[in-house]
Amino acid sequence: MEYLSITLVFPIVAVAALLSFYYYYLKAMHPQLGVPGGAFSAPKQRLRHPGRRFPMERKDAAPLILLTLVYACTAFYKLGDTRAPETFYHFDEPGSTVTMVLSQKQEIGGFLYYTGLWTGNYTLQYSLDGKTFQQAAVLKQDYANLFKWMEADLEDLSDKTPVKAIRITSDSGPMELGEVAVYNTAGDPLAEDCFSSLSPGANTLLDEAGTIPEAPYYLNSTYFDEIYHARTAYENIRNVYPYEITHPPLGKLILGIGIRIFGMNPFGWRFMGTLFGVLMLPLLYIFLKNMFGKTPVAFCGTTLFAFDFMHLTQTRIATIDTYGVIFILLAYFFMYRFITEPGTATFRRTAPSLLLSGLFFGIGAASKWTVIYAGAGLAAIYFIFLILWRKEALRRREKQDVRRQLIQTILFSVLCFILIPAIIYFFSYLPYAWAKGEPLTVQLVWDNQVYMFHYHEGVTASHPYASKWWMWILDIRPILYYLNENVHGLKSAFGAFSNPVICWGGLLALAALVWRFMKTRSSKALFILIGYLSQLVFWIPIARPTFAYHYFPGILFLCIAIAYVLNDIWTRKPKGYKKAVYGLTGSAVLLFAAFYPVLTGLPVPAWYSTNFLKWFPTWPF
Repeated sequence: MEYLSITLVFPIVAVAALLSFYYYYLKAMHPQLGVPGGAFSAPKQRLRHPGRRFPMERKDAAPLILLTLVYACTAFYKLGDTRAPETFYHFDEPGSTVTMVLSQKQEIGGFLYYTGLWTGNYTLQYSLDGKTFQQAAVLKQDYANLFKWMEADLEDLSDKTPVKAIRITSDSGPMELGEVAVYNTAGDPLAEDCFSSLSPGANTLLDEAGTIPEAPYYLNSTYFDEIYHARTAYENIRNVYPYEITHPPLGKLILGIGIRIFGMNPFGWRFMGTLFGVLMLPLLYIFLKNMFGKTPVAFCGTTLFAFDFMHLTQTRIATIDTYGVIFILLAYFFMYRFITEPGTATFRRTAPSLLLSGLFFGIGAASKWTVIYAGAGLAAIYFIFLILWRKEALRRREKQDVRRQLIQTILFSVLCFILIPAIIYFFSYLPYAWAKGEPLTVQLVWDNQVYMFHYHEGVTASHPYASKWWMWILDIRPILYYLNENVHGLKSAFGAFSNPVICWGGLLALAALVWRFMKTRSSKALFILIGYLSQLVFWIPIARPTFAYHYFPGILFLCIAIAYVLNDIWTRKPKGYKKAVYGLTGSAVLLFAAFYPVLTGLPVPAWYSTNFLKWFPTWPF
C-alpha cells in the first residue's frame, strides 16, 4: 500500500493534466468574440481534396537543427563500446583444441571469454603438471549468447591450484572464439607474456587485451534480439548463410553498414539504427510543416516524437524495427505530397511523389513485414483521395484530360506500389543466394516466405513481457530489455514503452480527430486516422505473443495526431494558447529527462526507479 500510495500519484497527476489540456482544447474550439467560428459552429461539409501544402521557410532552420542535435547527443551517448574482439580463433570441427601453457604456475581466480560466430559449447580444462588435464567448466556459446562477454563458472577449479596449463576444446564445428581473459586470484587478467607456449594461431585469443571489460554489460555485448539481427548482419558480411531468416533481409543489410564502417562491435551494430532515429526528426518536421504550415506546431510535434521513450530505446538497439518506421514515415510523407497536389497539377508533377512513396514502401516491406500493414493504409488513402482529386480536377479541367491523367496515374501506381517493391524485395535475397553459391531464384525467395509465415504462426511460447494491443495503447506492459542490479551498488535497467504524455495524450488526440472528422469532414484528420489504424488493427486478431515495441509505428501517428490538436489551438489563438501548446510539449520533455535512466541503462539508485519511475506494478523497473 505504501508503494501504491507513492507511485500512483504520478499517473494520476499526468492523466489530470492531460484531461485539463483537452478540456482547454474543447473550449478553444468554441466560437469566441472576435474570433472566426470554431469547429462547433462550422457547417456540415463533404470530404474534400485536402488542398495546399505549406513549404519550409528560413525560420525553420534553427529550431530543426537545434532539436536534431540535442536529440542526437542523447541518442549516441553511451550507445556502446567502439572496441570489441574482432580476431577470432576458428575451431574447425568437434574436438578441436587450444592449449595455453603458463610460464609459471598460477592460481586461477576467474575466466572471461568473448563468444563469436556459430553455436556449441567449449570444455575448459586445466592441468597441474602440463600433461594431465581435468575439466574445469563448460563454456556456453549457444544462439542466445553470441558476441557477448561471458563468465565461466570455475567451481571445479576452486581447489585445484596452482595451474600450469589450460585447454579449450570445442564440441562442434565450425565455431569461433574471441578474446579470453584468465584472471589470477587478485582479479588481474594474465598478459600474453605470462604464457610460455600457445597452440598455433591461439594468440588471437590474447591479442586484444584492451577490449576486456570489468564485467559483461550491455555496452560491450549483445542484448535482446541483437543476438539475431547483429549476428545476421555480420553473417551477410562474412558470406555465411544467415541464422535469422524470420524477417526479410534488407533491414539486416542496412544494419550491416554500421558494422562495415565501425567494425563488429556494439557501437558498429547499433550505429545505423540510431542514425536513422536521428534522421526521423527532420523528416517528421518537414512533414508537419507541409501539413500545418506553422513552425511552432512542426517544432512541438517533432519534439514529442524526439522525446518519446520508445523512439529512443528502439533506435538504440540493433534490431530492424527502426528501419520499418522510418520507411513508413517516408512513404506516408510522399503520399501526403501526392494527395495535396492541386487538381490542375499535371501527371509529370504528381508522379515523383507517387514514385517515392512506393519506393520507400518497398524498401520498408523488404526490411520488415509490418510495413505491409502501412501499405494497406496507403492504399486506402490513395483511392479515397484519388476520387477526391478527380472531382476537384473536373471542376477546373476538361473531362477527357482528367480521364487520361487518371489512367496514367493508376498504371503508374501499379509500377510504384507493386512492381518496384516486388523487385526490391526479390533482390534483397541476394546474400542468401551468395552464401549458398547459387543463383537467386523465385523458389529460394518463395521458400523463405513460407518459412516466415509458418514460423510466426507457430510462435506460441509464453514470454514474461508479452503484451496485447490494448496494453500498448494504455502503456501498461513495457518489455524489459536489460536489467543489472549490481552495478557498483546501483541499478541499471531499460525497456521499451511510450512516454505517457504521448501515449495517453495521443489517444485523446485521436478522439479529437474523430470528432473533427465527423463535424467538419477534415481530410487531414482522416489521413492521420487511417495511418494510425493501419498500424493497430492488424495486430488485434494476432494470437502469437506480441510486445510493446510493435506499437512503435503507432507512436509516430500519435505524435502527428497531437500536432493536429496543437495546430487547432494555435489557429484559434484563444487567450493562453502558447502556454497550452508549449506546456504539453515541455511536460513530455520533462518526463523524458526523468525516465532517461530506464531508457538507456544509466545506473541510478534503486530507490529512484522504484519510488519515482515504477508508476504501475507492471512496469519492470
